[in-house]
Amino acid sequence: LSQGNFSHPLSVSGSCPHIMNQVRCGFEICENPQFIIDGANRTDICQGELGDCWLLAAIACLTVNEKLLYRVIPPDQSFTENYAGIFHFQFWRYGEWIDVVVDDRIPTCNNKLVFTKSFRNNEFWSALLEKAYAKLHGSYEALKGGNTLEAMEDFTGGVTEFFELSEAPKDLYSIMRKALQRGSLMGCSIDRKTKYLKSFSFLISGNLDCNHEVQNKYIDKEYLLVRCIALKIQPELCSMCAVSAFQVFSASELESRTDLGLVRGHAYSIIGLEENTKVRLIRLRNPWGFVLWKGPWSVNSKEWSTISTADRENLKKQTIETSEFWMSFDDFKRNFTKLEMCNLTPDTLQCDERHSWTVSVNEGRWVRGSSAGGCRNFPETFWTNPQYRLKLYEEDDDPEDGNMACTLVVALMQKGRRMQRHQGARFLTIGFSIYQMCGQNQHLQKDFFLYTASKAKCKTYINLREVTERFRLPPGEYVIIPTTFQPHQEGEFILRRKLLEPEEETEEEKQFRAIYEQIAGEDMQICANELMKVMKNVLAKREYTLSVSTDSEIKAEGFSLETCRSMIALMDTDGTGKLNLQEFKHLWRKIKAWQLIFKRYDKDKTCSISSFEMRNAVNDAGFHLNNQLYDIIAMRYADEHLNINFDSYICCFVRLEGMFRAFNAFDKDGDGIIKLNVLEWLQLTMYS
Repeated sequence: LSQGNFSHPLSVSGSCPHIMNQVRCGFEICENPQFIIDGANRTDICQGELGDCWLLAAIACLTVNEKLLYRVIPPDQSFTENYAGIFHFQFWRYGEWIDVVVDDRIPTCNNKLVFTKSFRNNEFWSALLEKAYAKLHGSYEALKGGNTLEAMEDFTGGVTEFFELSEAPKDLYSIMRKALQRGSLMGCSIDRKTKYLKSFSFLISGNLDCNHEVQNKYIDKEYLLVRCIALKIQPELCSMCAVSAFQVFSASELESRTDLGLVRGHAYSIIGLEENTKVRLIRLRNPWGFVLWKGPWSVNSKEWSTISTADRENLKKQTIETSEFWMSFDDFKRNFTKLEMCNLTPDTLQCDERHSWTVSVNEGRWVRGSSAGGCRNFPETFWTNPQYRLKLYEEDDDPEDGNMACTLVVALMQKGRRMQRHQGARFLTIGFSIYQMCGQNQHLQKDFFLYTASKAKCKTYINLREVTERFRLPPGEYVIIPTTFQPHQEGEFILRRKLLEPEEETEEEKQFRAIYEQIAGEDMQICANELMKVMKNVLAKREYTLSVSTDSEIKAEGFSLETCRSMIALMDTDGTGKLNLQEFKHLWRKIKAWQLIFKRYDKDKTCSISSFEMRNAVNDAGFHLNNQLYDIIAMRYADEHLNINFDSYICCFVRLEGMFRAFNAFDKDGDGIIKLNVLEWLQLTMYS
């Protein structure tokens, strides 16, 4: 690529020619040019006239991780030692790392840099990095308007995820904190949206082929603007844009400011998180270096007086006043609409950091008349799309929702479209579906898809470079179908799959794995009778005695057949009536947790608790029942002395857990009410 075609820097049509009169090398711009001064950091990234704040936000995130930064920007370069007038940079490109070489001639106007620059007049790494990235995509013009995730991927080779903050998970703060600890890059933005005019769709596309905008009530101005540019439509014809097509990401109406100083449609970097007893805070950066947050926790706001002087000084010294700011995490969720996250791959980490997942990569293409079958709306051709097999074996350790499944992230990326923008190319509208299958090695035919529903799919087809979704699927064999929305659209793509791997087994888990394998046999699954044997053998070993200390052991010899059947009904996620090893391990963790509660109320060490104490034990386990249900438990599980032994106690908890889980599965809208027909009711109650 170092010798590849690259449009001259002046070939940035539109707004750029009238502000640019020369390209100059570093020595022509200043007397003492330097590549990097005192390390590459966020203050060296100041946006110029080019609408590429999405790129600069990603570069700012990159500077937080020095190791990642210097993989992209090899530091052993300078304007003095071994200077040859060229510099090289490394980018991830569709599955491999490539070297991009550029000379040091940079666009200027009146001897000042036109595009990205450092706050120091003689530092050039950020301007040269921008030039190398422009070469990667064919021209500076190709960088106008984009998605921060694109650049994050090109800098790291990572797998990206996207969150709508209005639909963010409850544990978003925890997800972001862990992501920053792993070195993930993050950015955010506020949507610019306006009412969609159907007639304008015809103006831009000439037809309604796979219109993303038809599927939505609102449409992003920038999206329409890019369509104008791609098809060479004069933007002044468009009443919706109302601005020059060549003012993308400039200080115009297109990036209008909110009352609190944030900019719609502008890309911000997420630099850090802080939490104390009073508030959760998030630190953000604006690539412009000005136009900052004016709300709570902004500079000189009254909120700073509510924390200690030490905390205040510690937080303030982390920010660079002209470009970074703090805000509360709640305000962040209220004011921003999108969160973009790039998770590093083992390749990026170069295998010297611990990671708990693996990535597999497939390259493919859609060919008109052969393998460009379009989405499921086109059943006659859908089956002709490329098909990729996937086997999931290992469930997650300690899943938060209690359901045993495998976490899978699927990322479908289309190749080369940004470089072809000057030819009128635009991103195709893409997506994918996942089907469960078994033992079929041939290309799946039309009938399979006509009579088989997808197991999972992307939320929507959209015209972005990459579509990414996270799923939790039960173990099994699957096939992934990447497609364009419409059939007969040609393009190349790369399909990546990220699989979470279970944590390393403890010595305890290794030992009962051996017991399990001995009893389970070749199919590595156990029925209720075999589960009784496994439990008896496990409990017989001192290491697995259900106890907290040696003086308070529960002398359990195992569980009854009825209890084991209930255990299988609870943990049997694939409907086989048997447990695999992962399901058994998850069951074992639950039993140990419930045992700790049992011991709390078994004060006389008789391996039983009274039916009166059972009420508190049930509450401690997180089950909230009414008095009638407590009465039923006492009648169903207590003996003639109103005591409940350990076997009955576990059987009760297993059934409670199973019934709550089944109810939540049927309660689709979360209103606490479900509707079942007689067969569903019988299935629910008989197999429990």
